[in-house]
Amino acid sequence: MLYIVATPIGNLAEITFRAVEVLNNVCYILCEDTRNSIKLLNHYSIKKQLISYHKFNEKERLDTVITHLKEGKDIALISDSGMPCVSDPGNILINECIAQDLPYTVISGASALINAFVLSGYNPPFSFLGFLPAKLKDGKKLLTIYKNVSGCLIFYLSPHNIEKIFEFLFNELGDRKCFVAREISKKFEEGAHTTLKLGYDGKVKGEFVLVVEGKNENTYDFSIKEHVEKLISEGCEKNSAIKQVAELRNVKKSEVYKLMIESDN
Repeated sequence: MLYIVATPIGNLAEITFRAVEVLNNVCYILCEDTRNSIKLLNHYSIKKQLISYHKFNEKERLDTVITHLKEGKDIALISDSGMPCVSDPGNILINECIAQDLPYTVISGASALINAFVLSGYNPPFSFLGFLPAKLKDGKKLLTIYKNVSGCLIFYLSPHNIEKIFEFLFNELGDRKCFVAREISKKFEEGAHTTLKLGYDGKVKGEFVLVVEGKNENTYDFSIKEHVEKLISEGCEKNSAIKQVAELRNVKKSEVYKLMIESDN
């Protein structure tokens, strides 16, 4: 049996009794980083072999793991924190279990996106988009699908590019209320309500989740650039179009000018 086991996302005490029991009884544990997971095992005196299983080796590990499952071995899959397969490795292995009709199950536990959504105070439904694609054009393509949904959008953020992500989302989605969660369940957990226009001015360190409110009657269906271009196509002078868009969206003209210049280069 393959056990997909959720692990703490911060506080090591946030793990289920069943998860500890399973980790104690499997043959070995697949994990993203043995150096990180050994801390959890030592905390609960779990004496099991850890085998690295991450996005760079999951395909080459696959045959061996499947062979062991066919032999009747019990194996656990964990990620560095939270639920495996949620922006972490595991999907390839699970799909192979499905293809070969091998038994598997999930051991419930923490997930950062759920915690952040609850902390936000917003209402369901929501869509989880994980980390935005590294390439801008791929991010635009993804948001084209989701920009008009009424439910919240949830993203994982890396601390090194938070300012750019806020700017990108503001340009693509317009100004929306949002909630930033940092270091969930850890000692220095923080949460901040803000808007995409205002951005985030807190401490840029640790792991972040961003919850963005969905489209409402005051949300535009198109980006700032597209808004300017739409007015121009309707006969408006460029400078006038920029001024109108700035007023309608409650942003500085200089911000719209800058965006148009950058898009022309």
